[in-house]
Amino acid sequence: MAEERIIIAGFGGQGIMFMGKLLCYAGMMEDRHVTYMPSYGAEVRGGTAYCNVIISSEEIPSPVVSDPTAAIIMNMPSLAKFEAAVVKKGLMVVNSSLVTRAAKRKDIELIPVPATSIADRLGNTRVANMVALGGFLAKRAVVDIATVTAAIQEILPASRSHLIEVNRQAIAEGKIYVEAHSSAAIWSKLTRGFGFA
Repeated sequence: MAEERIIIAGFGGQGIMFMGKLLCYAGMMEDRHVTYMPSYGAEVRGGTAYCNVIISSEEIPSPVVSDPTAAIIMNMPSLAKFEAAVVKKGLMVVNSSLVTRAAKRKDIELIPVPATSIADRLGNTRVANMVALGGFLAKRAVVDIATVTAAIQEILPASRSHLIEVNRQAIAEGKIYVEAHSSAAIWSKLTRGFGFA
């Protein structure tokens, strides 16, 4: 992996920034070059909050991601905002529990993951971000999942240590979901008209 340029986007409160920080921390644990740039402001109050993450084997000249190789999209406004930005043959992981229209792009790899539904099944809707991250890592091994799960313990404050296990489980469930639905025929059925699970 030379360089992965990732946009992570969704509603404020969906753990968008935590996903970005976690990926970068895991990258540092694996001695990669990383950058993280969040976008705050009025958008987080109901629109699109997002962050730029770059993980590279080389030095990174700028933290700005203008041509993302991948995107993790957690809501409808984020799909509208970033769908066109992903490079051709790039990857877009979509939270199909909340994104209800089909992507217009046909030249990218679209991976629908019902992240919110899976998180609800695990008993904590707030870990939908980790489900989506697990799905992303199943397709793009920019860092090892074992490193990411180890990093959770490092970056969660002590007051939230009780959430370590459910976050780890959510990552595993996202990975399992994507691997179980990885055949072209299944994805074609899932993405036709966004008939998501």
